[in-house]
Amino acid sequence: MLVNKETAVSTSKVLLVPYSKHHVPTYHEWMQDPDLQQATASQPLSLEEEYTMQQSWREDHDKLTFILCCGTEDELGPIRLGHHDQPIRMLGDVNFFLTSSVETQGFSVVGEIELMVAVKNMQGNGYGRAALVVFLSYIAIHEQEILAEYTTGVTKTSSRAIEAMQVTTLRLDVLRVRINQSNDRSIKLFESVGFRKYTTEANYFGEFELRMPVDDLKSRTDELLKLHSPDEVRKRHREHHMLVKNSIDNYREIPTISVDRSDSESWD
Repeated sequence: MLVNKETAVSTSKVLLVPYSKHHVPTYHEWMQDPDLQQATASQPLSLEEEYTMQQSWREDHDKLTFILCCGTEDELGPIRLGHHDQPIRMLGDVNFFLTSSVETQGFSVVGEIELMVAVKNMQGNGYGRAALVVFLSYIAIHEQEILAEYTTGVTKTSSRAIEAMQVTTLRLDVLRVRINQSNDRSIKLFESVGFRKYTTEANYFGEFELRMPVDDLKSRTDELLKLHSPDEVRKRHREHHMLVKNSIDNYREIPTISVDRSDSESWD
C-alpha cells in the first residue's frame, strides 16, 4: 500500500517505518532462520525474490506493512530512512493483509495481521506488544484511508463484481491473526489486546485463528475521532486511546525522508 509510503509511527518503545528496499538484505537474512520460517509458515526466498516481494508489498492495494525498529529519542524533524532504521535498529515487521467477500450488504473486508520480532535476543522484551498496539492504533486512525486505497485497487481488478453488487463503500469488519498452536506467547499477546479464538480446535496446519470485531476497536476510539481533528487526534492519541495501558507512549506520526535525498547533513 502507498498510504504509509512516507509516514513513520514513533513511540518511546518502537518505531514503525515503511518497508523499503534498503531493509531487504536484513529481512532476507532473518528469513533464512528455520525457526522463523516455521513460525511464519514461510518458504526461503532468494535475495532477488525478496526485492520483488518488497515491491509488491509497497504497491499492492491489499497489503500494508511496516518494519519494526527500536524507538528513537529524537523529538523533532522527520524520520531519516537509512539512519533511524539502520540494520542494527531493525527488529522485525508487522503486516496487514486485506481480503473481501461478497455479501448481501456489500463487501465485508477482513484484515489479517502478521507480527514478527525476528531478532531473537530482543524477543520477550515488550517490542512485539508495543508494535501490535501501535499498529492497531494506526489502523483505527487511518481505517478510511486504508479502505479507500483498497477500494480503488479492488475496483480496478474486480470491477464487474463491484458493479453487480452496486457497492459504493467497503467496510472493515474483522481483524484476525493465525498463530501456530504451540506459540503460547503470541496467542496470549493477541488475547491480551482483545482477540479471541475463533474456534476451539487448531486448523489443518496446526494454527489457531483469533479474531477481533472492528466494532470492538472502533467503539473505543469513536469518541476520540469525533471530538478532535485528525491533527489533534494524533497529538492527543496517547491520553485518550483505549490501548494506552498497553504501551502507547508519545504516539507520533512523522514524515520520512531518505538519507540519500539530502546531501547537506551528516547522519553520523
